Amino acid sequence: MKNILRLALVAAFSVAGAAAASAGTLQDVQAKGFVQCGSNGSLPGFGVPDDQGNWTGLDVDYCRAVAAAVFGDSNAVKFTPLSAAERFTALQSGEIDVLSRNTTWTMTRDASLGLNFVGVDYYDGQGFMVRKSLGVSSALELSGAAVCTNTGTTTELNVADYFRSNNLEYEVVAFQKGDEVIAAYDAGRCDVFTTDASGLYAERLKLTNPDEHMILPEIISKEPLGPVVRQGDDEWFNVNKWVLNAMINAEDLGVNQANVDQMLGSDNPEIRRLLGAEGNFGEMIGLPNNWAYNVIKMVGNYADVFERNVGPDTPLGISRGLNALWKDGGILYAPPIR
Repeated sequence: MKNILRLALVAAFSVAGAAAASAGTLQDVQAKGFVQCGSNGSLPGFGVPDDQGNWTGLDVDYCRAVAAAVFGDSNAVKFTPLSAAERFTALQSGEIDVLSRNTTWTMTRDASLGLNFVGVDYYDGQGFMVRKSLGVSSALELSGAAVCTNTGTTTELNVADYFRSNNLEYEVVAFQKGDEVIAAYDAGRCDVFTTDASGLYAERLKLTNPDEHMILPEIISKEPLGPVVRQGDDEWFNVNKWVLNAMINAEDLGVNQANVDQMLGSDNPEIRRLLGAEGNFGEMIGLPNNWAYNVIKMVGNYADVFERNVGPDTPLGISRGLNALWKDGGILYAPPIR
């Protein structure tokens, strides 16, 4: 019965969300003067507020970039902390304008929830964290383990697939909120904590004794994470999609937060199109022609955002890996502005 009610609720919100989207989200956002962004609220490096309510993170900076593109002001954004279970309903119902919350792009989510994924802003994969005292070095040694994870996520589904395909027994210990999961693991209620590998690095910082825990080598899934908007509003979809593309293209072209003003004088036609010095590309998506200049000046290119929030010089210490540009050994590149 609960599943039937949940499906009915999702369907109702999908219809309502499509109706809200068709009204023109960009115009609604401009009228109220800010972007309402749904984010994690408890994941260091990706989305978390400090004690004064100042939000930081890779996902947070994407929303600031959208605000910079729309308003020329990266602070014209408000954040709604959302659990994994709450996030899609909040977007479908119109409570938020964009969801930027370490969310995996899947066919089911893309095709059946009335939502559109803007693109991929972080290529991830699911892993496992255990106490070093457990004495294991591989996920294949976890038969019989109690596994802590978030309910209502691809993480929970991937665990089931992995343990079943490897003929391993396990007990799932699931919670709705990320802080509940990591608290249960820290308290010893489970042997293993599993989530996206990026999340493992972030959540390990919250443990009582982080150095007593290790991340196992196995990556058991592909988790392309990215921002999400409602279906039915191509204009708002285009704005969000091209903000992400502009940040990636800027890094590819060597345009960053520190040199963007200097680059305004570049003779490179790709850079000139990116920064609005040539063409009318902003008009195509309902924005001023300097929209991408504002994104880069106020927030940065993709590398600026990555290094500031999750890179090797941050507490998370994550290398670029797959998230490096295509020419630097990764798989990251974006469609051109032309």
